[in-house]
Amino acid sequence: MNTPETNMEWAEKYRPATLSEIVGNNKPVSDLRTWALHWQHGVPDRKAAILHGKPGIGKTTAAHALARDFDWEVIELNASDQRTAAAIRRVAGIASETASFGGGTRLIILDEADNIHGSSDRGGAQALAKIIKETSQPILLTANDLYGVSQSIKNLCTSITFRSLQSRSIAQLLRKICNNEEITCDPEALLKIAETAHGDVRSAINDLQAVAQGKSELHQDDVVVSSRDSRDTIFDVLKKIFRGKDIKEALNATYGIDETPEDLIQWIDENLPAQYRGDDIAGAMHALSRADIFLGRVHLRQNYRMWRYAGAMMTSGVTVSKSREYHGAQFMPPSKWRMLRSTRTSRQVRDGISEKIGVKCQTSQRYARLNILPFVKMLSADRDYAVRLAAWTNLDTAEIAYIIGSKKDTKKVKTIHQNAQDLVEDVAPEEVNVFDGFESRAKVAQGKPEKKDKPGKPMEPKKPEKKQDTKPEKKSQTSLFDF
Repeated sequence: MNTPETNMEWAEKYRPATLSEIVGNNKPVSDLRTWALHWQHGVPDRKAAILHGKPGIGKTTAAHALARDFDWEVIELNASDQRTAAAIRRVAGIASETASFGGGTRLIILDEADNIHGSSDRGGAQALAKIIKETSQPILLTANDLYGVSQSIKNLCTSITFRSLQSRSIAQLLRKICNNEEITCDPEALLKIAETAHGDVRSAINDLQAVAQGKSELHQDDVVVSSRDSRDTIFDVLKKIFRGKDIKEALNATYGIDETPEDLIQWIDENLPAQYRGDDIAGAMHALSRADIFLGRVHLRQNYRMWRYAGAMMTSGVTVSKSREYHGAQFMPPSKWRMLRSTRTSRQVRDGISEKIGVKCQTSQRYARLNILPFVKMLSADRDYAVRLAAWTNLDTAEIAYIIGSKKDTKKVKTIHQNAQDLVEDVAPEEVNVFDGFESRAKVAQGKPEKKDKPGKPMEPKKPEKKQDTKPEKKSQTSLFDF
């Protein structure tokens, strides 16, 4: 007779209910308990913790076990949920500001924090960082790859690393499950299942259930499970390249990571000076330069078969350049990427200005950014021109600050923005004469008197004088480059 308990997945049935039941990872579990204890004395400095490590090693299980140990209510936002800024504020934001219905503590769990990216999660990382800063309730994040988590979030969290379990530790856990299920098993069979799982406890339990359910005995011949893909992280690959000796292993490790050769070469280039010394650096750099040549030919000829040569040079070539063992420093992500992240806001403002100028000048954003924007920034040193430009292209304070090289909160930027708004109220943006101020100075330089206008106000149009000839009246400029 089938019952809900007999049909239940063993991975869920034997999930640890408390932290003391978790197998292995004693140090991370102790650190997690210590972090939670701080909440018993009020809101601590570190309001959030992030549990990171490979899938299936007990991160989410530890989070729920912690909640049971401390009698905390759980609010969970998992990877299947939409994690936009609005969704995170709606679920986690409200929960972080209020206690549970009974007046106790509420634990907020967000799974796979390293996967908050892309259009579906737009703004989610910024919203989460803001919630962590303002929360009055504990927050636990889990991540498979710590590098994939936003740096602003990592700076706010206590980092706790969970390690993969050894095969023998997993085999002992499987033996306990077999005893509870009244199954006689061979130690070799359990060890085979444990080794196949590559440290993934959840997968090992699922495999055991698949081969043992409905049986009273389990032998080694009964275990027929395929070896799982134990995908390496980028840090595992770097370790095999810089500290390994097998050139084939170094190359093969790159096939299992989600990195293009263009990205991988930046990782290797960034870490090479810290890993090798002396002539070994020169040899490795030579191999890396050859790899870069092949990558250049890929782009030039669109011949992607040359990726294999680039991959061999940047991995095996760097490995064989090592003449002795080094105790290398910690691996770091490419500094170019860190620079791009730090200047992302500035580049977004720049592109926004270029798009507005491109529309007005009927050209592409790229052309406006490369050829027109530098000229506009130079002319914007004149305050009157900056006002007219801001009015003509409808620039906001951040864009005005970028144009004149200032901060958006300064009085100068606010004044220019306000004068531009006043100018738009008087005339339509397309009627703003951007070069009036320069024309006035040109006339003064030629000895022709010119009536002065108030800054930021349109010049009064002159009444045309009656002349005997029939020459057409010269129209005023209405665009940025209408000479």
